[in-house]
Amino acid sequence: MASPISSIAQILANPLLGNDACKLTLESQERYLLLIKLINAHNHRYHVLDNPIIPDSDYDKLFRQLLDLEDNVPELLSIESPSQRVGGSALVQFSSVTHKLAMLSLDNAFNDTELFAFDSRLNDRLTQSNTALAYCCEPKLDGLAVSITYIDGFLDTAATRGDGSQGENITANVKTINSVPLKLQGENFPHRVEVRGEVYLSHNGFKKMNDVALKNGDKAFVNPRNAAAGSLRQLDPKMTAARPLIFSAYGIGYIEQQHPNNDQNVYLTETHSQSMRQLADWGFVINAEIKSVLNINEAIAYCHDLTHRRSELTYDIDGVVIKVDKYSLQQELGFVSRAPRWAIAYKFPAEEASTTIHAIEWQVGRTGALTPVAKLAPVFVGGVTVSNATLHNVDEITRLDVRVDDTVIIQRAGDVIPKIINVVHALRPLTSTLPELPNACPECGSKVARVTGEAVIRCTAGNNCSAQLKESIKHFVSRKALDVDGFGDKIIDQLVDHKLIFSAADLYVLSKQQLAGLDRLAEKSAENLLSALEASKKTTLARFIYSLGTREVGQATAKSLAQNFRSLNALLDTVVKISLDDKPSAIEVLTNINDIGPIVAENIYSFYNNPQNRELINRLQTAGISWENHSADEQKTQTLSGQTWVLTGTLSTMNRDQVKEILESLGAKVAGSVSKNTDCLIAGAAAGAKRAKAESLGIKIVDETAFIERFIE
Repeated sequence: MASPISSIAQILANPLLGNDACKLTLESQERYLLLIKLINAHNHRYHVLDNPIIPDSDYDKLFRQLLDLEDNVPELLSIESPSQRVGGSALVQFSSVTHKLAMLSLDNAFNDTELFAFDSRLNDRLTQSNTALAYCCEPKLDGLAVSITYIDGFLDTAATRGDGSQGENITANVKTINSVPLKLQGENFPHRVEVRGEVYLSHNGFKKMNDVALKNGDKAFVNPRNAAAGSLRQLDPKMTAARPLIFSAYGIGYIEQQHPNNDQNVYLTETHSQSMRQLADWGFVINAEIKSVLNINEAIAYCHDLTHRRSELTYDIDGVVIKVDKYSLQQELGFVSRAPRWAIAYKFPAEEASTTIHAIEWQVGRTGALTPVAKLAPVFVGGVTVSNATLHNVDEITRLDVRVDDTVIIQRAGDVIPKIINVVHALRPLTSTLPELPNACPECGSKVARVTGEAVIRCTAGNNCSAQLKESIKHFVSRKALDVDGFGDKIIDQLVDHKLIFSAADLYVLSKQQLAGLDRLAEKSAENLLSALEASKKTTLARFIYSLGTREVGQATAKSLAQNFRSLNALLDTVVKISLDDKPSAIEVLTNINDIGPIVAENIYSFYNNPQNRELINRLQTAGISWENHSADEQKTQTLSGQTWVLTGTLSTMNRDQVKEILESLGAKVAGSVSKNTDCLIAGAAAGAKRAKAESLGIKIVDETAFIERFIE
């Protein structure tokens, strides 16, 4: 039998079309049975074994094909179909719990059109559809669904969703989660109430958990979802207690009042959003991003906003859950076999996908580091088609045990560079081959070296290697360095290939004729480039230090050096030494600067004691690059010294880097998240979780206009 991945690849690449997808044929029957077998197998791996080997995006596509076949050819419908149940069966190690009210799954939508269609279907079914449907929107947390039953306010039983009808009894483990109330707060609760929610790990919690695992010599978890699921399924509750799990309530299930009536499953409130407030009053964690909206247009706007802010959240989500807010309408709409009609999950573009490696090549970077890059069979993930993924270094190749022809899972979140997060070793073909480590630079043929204790292989040729020269100049002209507008990669590649420049200083002696002679560069464009070079001559000491490209000297370290020495001459006087006997004193001065350790200090010392680098600095200054120096007694007024500021939302007048630079020049520290130590939050358009947290903590909030009026105008 073909392997699961190869079968999936064939199915996804060749969906049934036309008559074959709409009629009971031998081909449609065979496809239907294969889909059932594959989906059930992967359900078992995902829900029971906590060891999935395909990404969610591939699973969703398979399930969509199955549902389409069942819709178009109802004669195919089988009781074995995964569309007739939810998830997998309970683990045998745990006792079984029967859900009094089934924990159903949700249908999916992948774009605006499908959300509009969902809204239209609901309105068509409702007897009163004169007004727009109000919805409640919330992030779809990427964790494990859990049901917790309280009797007379005390926690009685906790269970996983399991197959929707029966789950695993994990009461002892759930009791160890600090965010789960052992007793409901207040007195406004029924005799029996089932609270449903998601158990998950924050990014920080996941990192701490893996740090402990690696320290103890254990295997690290691949992602927070698997870590949360594995933690809840520990047979020893003490193991669960040691892990920073979070329970976030997202709804109320079965309800039973003290005095029975004909309908035990009554509602406590009129709307779902009111129930969420009730859960908060009982002491549960409620996600700060939950929002009530008046119509489907506002729901779609919410989805777009959360998609853009997804990377800002401190936990993983894979979509948005949209529910009809009014319970009476939910009742009227009812259910299909496996999902409520009144709710839908809007799925974000897949951040993970499976593909195969065709080759592993080595790319040369600015500092000579040779980075292995996997050449992939093109796959759509994270909103783009990806054909390359970095493997970082030799140690990463060894850790993953990755080979050519392997099936791999790649991840791309937001604008993050795609990376391989897992190799499916069970599907390794006999044709797979180990990658060869280079013994010469693939660009210039020079010797390569690997320093003891480092995972990186480096070309030893420096800027005599054309690849290193190109990357160093691209860094020099980048926005965060000298910010030379218009010098794109293709222009720099041509300048180096035509041997018109041999260092960044050569940019400032280029003529209009030389630039106009490049491919696709007219005389006017050449004039614009020369103007941009002239404008870049006025800069700051921190930007200049950063532009030189010293190994491991990023923006923050460059700013620390500029603030400490105040002038380039002071830096050179301290660091540049005539003999090696003077080196320890220079290293000591550097390591006394905030955020500079021994390795970075060594890199700074080596860079500035290299005659070629000092010649480059002299030539750049001779070309006219300058900045304003500040002596120690001329220190700029630090009106925000000691304060911590945070940015969120979309800014219209300035970009975040500009605002951050202004804040840091005034002495403020710019943090990435809001905490009780935050002094002020700058909130742009569509500010979400950070603003909500700042409001709850009573932190001062200013908009972009107020910031500009106070600190710029």
